Formats: sequence, structure tokens, C-alpha cells
Amino acid sequence: MAGTDRKSQASAMDAHRPVILLLRPQLGENIGMVARAMLNMGLTELRLVKPRESWPNEAAIKPSSGALPDAVHVHVFDDLNDATKDLHKLWATTARPRDMTIAVQTPHVAIEEVYNLIQKGQKIGIMFGREATGMSNDEIVFADKIITAPLNPGFSSLNLAQAVLLVAWEWRKLNDNTQDEVINYGDNVVMATKGDLQRFFDHLEMELDAVGFFKTAEKKPIMIRHLRNIFERGELSQNEVRTLRGMIAGLTRRHEIPREER
Repeated sequence: MAGTDRKSQASAMDAHRPVILLLRPQLGENIGMVARAMLNMGLTELRLVKPRESWPNEAAIKPSSGALPDAVHVHVFDDLNDATKDLHKLWATTARPRDMTIAVQTPHVAIEEVYNLIQKGQKIGIMFGREATGMSNDEIVFADKIITAPLNPGFSSLNLAQAVLLVAWEWRKLNDNTQDEVINYGDNVVMATKGDLQRFFDHLEMELDAVGFFKTAEKKPIMIRHLRNIFERGELSQNEVRTLRGMIAGLTRRHEIPREER
């Protein structure tokens, strides 16, 4: 019963993600690497259309790095009709121009459309051709649109897993809220308070005064403001402030910071 529940949950999750189709894949190792790329980006339904080698394929397991046999769900079909009959829309990926009238999109634009259609309850597939020869025009006509990545026009060759990863990354970006930049302070870092910083500024100003750093009384307030701005911007921890004060003491040969000032 538990196994049945897990399968039902997996099917429900797959319904909200695009399906990846591989047409006539040749090597089990390549299928394993595709499964790994898919799971990296949160995709878990893979359809193999007439693979050259039998499935399951032991050669696919190790290159999948754990994506197979359980995390990525693989289904095998004898022809493209059967593999696509439950899909509402299908995209084909190709680097070669085709002598046919069909919309060609970048991965970014295509996956935005895929995402919007899936939100409306549609089931969407993205298919990739053979490792060496890609897809024929007879296979392309099954697709509603084409995805072509703007790669180096002098060298646009990708292996199968790279191609899947490139497209699946666009899906991942639409479904991820990771901040573009964060500062990792660690688990035990205590940030400096305004009081810590004020004591540091007082210490710094005192020592700069002592060595004649401020040449004129008129410019001193501006120079202090610039110094404060530098260190306020740094989001310093208490340990970092202590280190800076220790540096000042070391440079001025006053090795002891008064305890009440720490």
C-alpha cells in the first residue's frame, strides 16, 4: 500500500512538470546522464521512444548518480504516436534550421510558455533527438514549436544530457526563489551593534588624531564621515570589529584596548 501511495504522489507531481522525450536514444549511459540532468532541475518523467538497447538498462544506473531507477520515472514506447497521444502540446529541440513553417523559440521563451500552459492543466512534452543525428522532419512535424538555443554559430554541438540540462535549467529558474546574492555569515556569528561600531570609530578617530592624519580641522568631519561609510557598509560581525581594533592597537603600539571599551 505504501508503494502505491508513493507512485500516486509521484504521478501527481509529474503532472505539474514537462515530460522529457528521447527519440531513439542509443546508449544506456546517455540515458543515465539525461536522468541526472533532469533530476538536477526537478524534472522526473522521462519517455524513451524506441531506444536502441533494451530497458531497464544497467549501463544507465551509474551515470545517473542516483536519479535511476526510482527518482526519475522512465516509460518506454514503440513509436512517437503512443509516446505523445496524452500530451496537449509538444516542443522539439534542434540546432538545425528546418525547411518547414514552424515557430522557433529560445529556451527561455519556450519554457515560459510551457510553464503557463501547465498552470492551466495541460500536459506538455519536450523531445530530443538521437545523439548523432537529431530528429528528422517527419519527427519534427509532431511538434507544435521548436526550441533552438542561441549557441556559438561556429560550434553548436551539445551532447544529449547537455541539451536537456540547458532547457531544463529554464524550467528550474521559473520554479526557484533563490536570491541572486546572499552573504553567508555562518551559524555562530554575532553581528556588531551600533555601539560596537561607535566604540571602534572613537578608537580609530583617536589614533588618527594622534598621528596627525587629519591635516585640517575643516576637512576632519568629511574624512570621518567617509571612514564611517566604509565600515558601516561592511556589515561587520563583533569578532571582525574586535580584529580591526586589535589592528589599530598593533599599528600604534598600544597593545591593550581598555577593557571598558571592548
